[in-house]
Amino acid sequence: MIKDKYADEIIDILNESGYEAYYVGGCVRDALLGVQPGDFDITTNAKPDETAEVFSQKGDRIVETGLKHGTISIICDKRPYEVTTFRVDGEYVDGRHPESVRFVSSLREDLARRDFTVNAMAYHPKMGIVDYFGGQEDIGKRVIRCVGEPVKRFEEDALRILRALRFAGRLGFSIEERTSAAVNECRELLEKISAERIYS
Repeated sequence: MIKDKYADEIIDILNESGYEAYYVGGCVRDALLGVQPGDFDITTNAKPDETAEVFSQKGDRIVETGLKHGTISIICDKRPYEVTTFRVDGEYVDGRHPESVRFVSSLREDLARRDFTVNAMAYHPKMGIVDYFGGQEDIGKRVIRCVGEPVKRFEEDALRILRALRFAGRLGFSIEERTSAAVNECRELLEKISAERIYS
């Protein structure tokens, strides 16, 4: 389904080193929609320092893209591939960013923190799609639906309100009823979002 030479190699190397690793998020969604992904994000149970050690030993260039949030970029043919440790988010105090993240060993926990079901899927070249929250079904129905409780998702990060509208518009999807009601209920939270984040 998803095929990228370097991302496949990264996943294989992590697997051979004893770790889980999967394509995750938008690239899985796009592949299911028949769209060539522009970026390939990878998630793993390897901690950031473990990921860095594995690839440093191979002589690959490593960039600590977002070490605080568990993300390391591996440069392959001058292109960065982001590898992020399974994590759950801490409390969202400002309605924009988690105060902290906690690394976990469960892929399900990592996927459960994501915004919409269509973005909460993982894929392994040998094992196929991992879909705990009905993302494939929602793609089939052409709907945008929050993972978990919609109001909570939007209270965590109000930018998700705009993301729901943007995904619906770009993909030609409708917004699921409870998610749509939460968009309306939480709309005033958008006042917390800076213009830079809205237009980025």
